[in-house]
Order: sequence, then structure tokens, then C-alpha cells
Amino acid sequence: MTNVKKIIISAALSALCVVLPMAFHAIPNAGVLISPMHIPAFIAGLTIGPLYGLIVGLLGPFLSSILTGMPAFSYMPQMMIELASYAFFAGLLMRLVHTYNYMADLYISLLLSMVAGRIVAGVCRALFFSSGSYSFNAWLASYFVSTWPAIIIQLAVIPAIVFALEKANLIEKRY
Repeated sequence: MTNVKKIIISAALSALCVVLPMAFHAIPNAGVLISPMHIPAFIAGLTIGPLYGLIVGLLGPFLSSILTGMPAFSYMPQMMIELASYAFFAGLLMRLVHTYNYMADLYISLLLSMVAGRIVAGVCRALFFSSGSYSFNAWLASYFVSTWPAIIIQLAVIPAIVFALEKANLIEKRY
């Protein structure tokens, strides 16, 4: 895939990081329950690689915060780190995982990047954003317990979207 195509896809996914939260935040507590900004970040990593995924993960929350106020400016750096980690690890794992089954590669990469991104975000929150007041139980509650609906949605939607993009020849075939 050419760099120009990767830049275009990055721009489109960054724009989705702005538009999707606007659509879903009409639903009470949708930011936590659905995590709409996470979907384009994961798709970026899985389709255009770790570097461009990282850029989408950084740009998406920044642009959304500046343009719409979501996430709140004070929470935006945490979201940037979280989404950049998800996208970076998703892209890296897609390069490393080769089961010769495309859906297996997608699910393994997605699941492991979900865990890795949550670890990075939790460590950053504990060290920088909530230093001294952030516990393991708070991490579990904020990244797994309260977000389980979003995790289920992401596991259902993201591989299907990436698979459809490949079948439509919008991204390169893996195998």
C-alpha cells in the first residue's frame, strides 16, 4: 500500500474519531459503554500499520477535543496515549501474527492489542495522570468492568469491518 493511500485512510479514520463520538454521545454514558473513538483507532492499526495507526490514535482524540470538546481537554492526553497504544499494538501484532487464517490473525491481534493498550494506559494514568491515587482495582474497573459492552462491540464489529475492507480491495490482501 502506498504512503499516499495510508495518509488518506489515516485522514478518514481520524475524521471518524471526531464524527462517531458526536453520533453516539446522544446516548447516555455512550462514551464508556460504546467507546466509539476506539473503533477507528483499532481499524487504523490493523489496516495501515503501527506507525500510521499511532498517528491516528494521537490525532483522533486531539482533533475531537479541539473541535467538539469530547473528550474534555483535561482527559484528552490520556485518551491520546490509550488510542495510540491500541492502534500501535494492533498494527505491530498484525505484522507479527501469521496463523494463515485471516480472521484468527485479526482476533489475536485485536485481543492482544486491547490488553497491551490497557496496560500502557493504566501505567501512564498511575504514573502521570493520577499519581498516587490510582490502584489496580481502579484500573480493572475503568478498563474492563465498566467497558465490557464496548469490548464486546469492538470484538464483533472491528474484524468484520477490516475483513470487508479487504474483500472490497480497499486494503491489501493478507494471504
